[in-house]
Amino acid sequence: MSTTEAALENLRIIRSLMEKAHIYRAVSAPAALTGGTLALVASGWPVWHALKNQGDAVMCDLCFLQTWLIILAVSSVLNVFLLAKEARRRSQPFVSPGMRMALRAFAPPMLVGGSVGIGLIVFLHNLTLAALVWALCYGLALLSTASFSPRSLLRLGWAFVLAGLLAFFGWAACSDVRLLSSDLGPASAVMGLTFGVLHVVYAMAVFLSAQPAEVQPQ
Repeated sequence: MSTTEAALENLRIIRSLMEKAHIYRAVSAPAALTGGTLALVASGWPVWHALKNQGDAVMCDLCFLQTWLIILAVSSVLNVFLLAKEARRRSQPFVSPGMRMALRAFAPPMLVGGSVGIGLIVFLHNLTLAALVWALCYGLALLSTASFSPRSLLRLGWAFVLAGLLAFFGWAACSDVRLLSSDLGPASAVMGLTFGVLHVVYAMAVFLSAQPAEVQPQ
């Protein structure tokens, strides 16, 4: 395929993705609500315990990592299931050219964020920095799909980036928080405010703004 043909094919794929943007937005909302709710539940107890007991840990570092990997797995499986169901309804292949383009844009920041975050927990035992890296890289991953994503997902991406930056500067500027006996509370607060609150707000906004044509079979 020549360079011109490849460029035209990419434009065709992007146009197709933009036409389906409202469908992907509606499909992603249930997964976002599920993941956000699980994130709020998982982060609530450590934050409350840290506030009550001046930072004493209620779980080990690896337990924190395992908890959030399970939430990621549940949300991802649900999202894949919903996307596959929508693809079957539209009689289209699940791994379409558009899906491959989206994965090529989405994968690098997710791979970097996931790897660095896990490394910070396993080797440096810094849960808060890991949570901040996860939130920031997830936001950058959403923004990497700007050429074909619905505006609501881009707003969610910016919300993650801005919330992550504000949380980082707040954590870096507050020595009392950084010197706690355990950083489980601050890390859980970051995860709850980003992956919890922002996902729930996004899902509710999609549900409230959804039009019948977006969810009814064609």
